[in-house]
Amino acid sequence: MLLQNQTVLVTGAGRGLGHHLAQSFADEGAAVVVNYRNSSDAAHALARKIGSDRAVALAADVTDPAQVGGMLAQAGKHFGRPVTTVVNNALPDFSFNGDARRRADEIGYGDFAARLDGIVGGAVNTIQAALPGMREAGGGSVINIGTNLFQNPVVPYHDYTAAKAALLSLTRTFAADLGPEGIRVNMVSGGLLRTTDASAATPEEVFELIAASTPLRKVTTPEDFAAAVLFFASDWSRAVTGQNLVVDGGLVMN
Repeated sequence: MLLQNQTVLVTGAGRGLGHHLAQSFADEGAAVVVNYRNSSDAAHALARKIGSDRAVALAADVTDPAQVGGMLAQAGKHFGRPVTTVVNNALPDFSFNGDARRRADEIGYGDFAARLDGIVGGAVNTIQAALPGMREAGGGSVINIGTNLFQNPVVPYHDYTAAKAALLSLTRTFAADLGPEGIRVNMVSGGLLRTTDASAATPEEVFELIAASTPLRKVTTPEDFAAAVLFFASDWSRAVTGQNLVVDGGLVMN
């Protein structure tokens, strides 16, 4: 129960991977802020399932600093203590559909700007809003959610991958800047997970192909991925910062 004294914000936790991450933190005894923008029903259902003493569902668009600040203030009032762990998982206005993605000769910079605003801008907003509470608590942890598409760009998610690469840079520079205050910043990167909302339409033969390509001969599950995120939030990783851990069964080695 290394997380039972932590208050954790998971952005984009109403659905998909974020839902699994929030539940995993709750299972380990942490208090959880289930952030959502559009998935109100699912977010509130998850919070009710966990219980009001250890979970609260709060709406906020992570691209809006005022909304993010208000969310952190509400969370502090609800739990009576500040958020000490931030998981930047939200991915505003993006759909995982490889067949519908614009190719290199079609995509415009507006697509890149939108992803940078949502992924990098959202992370900056949540981290900055949480910093006063982390300083009050004497430290904290930030876990940014990345992707293995840096090393294995099998799908033309040009804007998404570029923004996640920028988020990796932010992970390292913020780690260097905030480390003297006991605030650690790391990234956990995955690939196709079996199964989330993003991969629900993936054909079985694709899962089988990926499994056969990994040393572990299996597709990573949301639970597998969440375990690595929990590690970075726990005191077990107290000497680790500025790192990017790829959790994909070894697929990244290919």
